[in-house]
Amino acid sequence: MPHVQVSIGGRFFDVACQAGEESYLHSAAALLDEEAQVLVQQIGRMPESRMLLMAGLMLADKVAGAGDAAALQARVAELEAENAALKARAPETVTVEVPVIPEGLTEALAALAGRAEALADEVEEKATA
Repeated sequence: MPHVQVSIGGRFFDVACQAGEESYLHSAAALLDEEAQVLVQQIGRMPESRMLLMAGLMLADKVAGAGDAAALQARVAELEAENAALKARAPETVTVEVPVIPEGLTEALAALAGRAEALADEVEEKATA
């Protein structure tokens, strides 16, 4: 079983891995080291276990955020497909029934309006007299 030496937060660790997985271990250690370097720059020296815990939590937070982003992107793609399907569908025909105005109603209303105006004129004449 191969042993690989990795550097995380300025500290070296000997880690065993399966044969052929050395490059994966180096990549994973590099990701963890990135987070540890941020901690070292912000806080300074701290106990090894605390540094590894904090760096691991920061990395896990990034991974969880990436999962959320992937779920949101999948939902956006789903909504875009639904939108495209709705645009492609032929518009539905809507029938609107308009009531028919009975014959003579317009003339009757015009006659009533004329009578109302005549009455208003009459009232106005009596009021000014």
